[in-house]
Amino acid sequence: MPALPKYDYDMITIGAGSGGVRASRLAGGYGARSAVIEADRVGGTCVLRGCIPKKLLIYGAHYADHFEDAANYGWQIDGVSHDWRTLIDNKNTELDRLNGIYLRILRDNNVDLHEGKGILVDPHTVEVNGKRITSENILVAVGGWPSTPDIPGIEHVISSNEALELPERPKRMVIVGGGYIAVEFAGVFAGLGTEVTEIVRADTVLRGFDEDIRVSLDEELANRGIKLMSETVVESIEKQGAVYSMRLRGGDMIETDCIMYATGRTPNTNGLGLEEAGVALKEDGAIIVDDWNRTSASNIYAVGDVTDRVQLTPVAIQEGRAVSEALFNNNPTTVDYANIATAVFSTPPVGTVGLTEAQAREQGFAVDIYDSRFRPLVHTLSHREERTYMKLVVDAASDRVLGAHMMGMDAPEVIQGVAIALKCNATKAQFDATMGIHPSAAEEFVTMSTKRTEPDAAKAAQ
Repeated sequence: MPALPKYDYDMITIGAGSGGVRASRLAGGYGARSAVIEADRVGGTCVLRGCIPKKLLIYGAHYADHFEDAANYGWQIDGVSHDWRTLIDNKNTELDRLNGIYLRILRDNNVDLHEGKGILVDPHTVEVNGKRITSENILVAVGGWPSTPDIPGIEHVISSNEALELPERPKRMVIVGGGYIAVEFAGVFAGLGTEVTEIVRADTVLRGFDEDIRVSLDEELANRGIKLMSETVVESIEKQGAVYSMRLRGGDMIETDCIMYATGRTPNTNGLGLEEAGVALKEDGAIIVDDWNRTSASNIYAVGDVTDRVQLTPVAIQEGRAVSEALFNNNPTTVDYANIATAVFSTPPVGTVGLTEAQAREQGFAVDIYDSRFRPLVHTLSHREERTYMKLVVDAASDRVLGAHMMGMDAPEVIQGVAIALKCNATKAQFDATMGIHPSAAEEFVTMSTKRTEPDAAKAAQ
């Protein structure tokens, strides 16, 4: 008679977001006894509160541009109006559909779903809804949660979570923050007709991105009527009837109908029992892992935003895959974090891969810069003043393209292809030898032939 298994499962995953679902479904598909624990619906931040619903709202807001631009293309569109409730209801219907797909994926791969919050009792035991289950390996994939500063009145603000569920669109809105989420939601609400003010502690939006991209997006946000208040700090918030009053450092006041904070996310590790199970955490609560996603407890792993490495859905998915490949498919795998392409679905959007100009110089490269700013063909008839900006950062010694950056229509779609070239260590000469697709904005990446003259060099030439 075969011996009974020592544990209930080969792997229990806490958190059914993108990384957790990928890991648990692969484990089940490879024949492991796999379970996932989720306190909310299956799908995680990306599907339920992030990438997908946000992008649907962005699509909805873009129709305002389409209707406005259509007139100069001969279309006569009268009586256009927007119903916020319809957009939110249809978005929720789509999220229900995606949640159903994720549930089916787990069932089809023999993954048990335990609903409730999972809390580690010891390195091999998790308690969920008063029931204890055991596993040889445990994977923590609980993601992150919006964080806000500790100031008076902070209880009156919403995060991106609530912004996706507002019962009605506010007439006036203040968004605090300058990262991905802040600029994306600024574009959504401004596009739908809300008067938007964006408050940024830094000099402008998208700190950490290439400086020319930051400046270019700053200009386009202003062109769209978004009031950007840089180097500004909120000291306190008060509710006065249906209006919120914000006091700024320096004494200025702002009144608005809705305040959204997008000032970062914190790893969602509170109350999980991680430290009791021997899992070391960073000061901000992020789980410390090695190259194999293993924590300080040898049988406990962590992937995704909870590790605070690269907070992107495709990265979490690859990390989750790596865990199951190593544990259950005899295929030790690590994730390559170099040249990860990313996009900001602002209005207009940004796509970027590789090093910024500043990063390249900090790393000791002597760089050649090629860039281009132009009006997209579509706007020659629409008469919209929006510009596209594109930039290549090239190692002057080897001719290798170190970074590619774009702000403008379809930037994320364009950069995805360029990212393959950078992954292959393509040179500027190889970019130049590539035939462009005409007429397209993307062709500019293979036709930029003139190096940008640096200020010092220009002075010397004079």
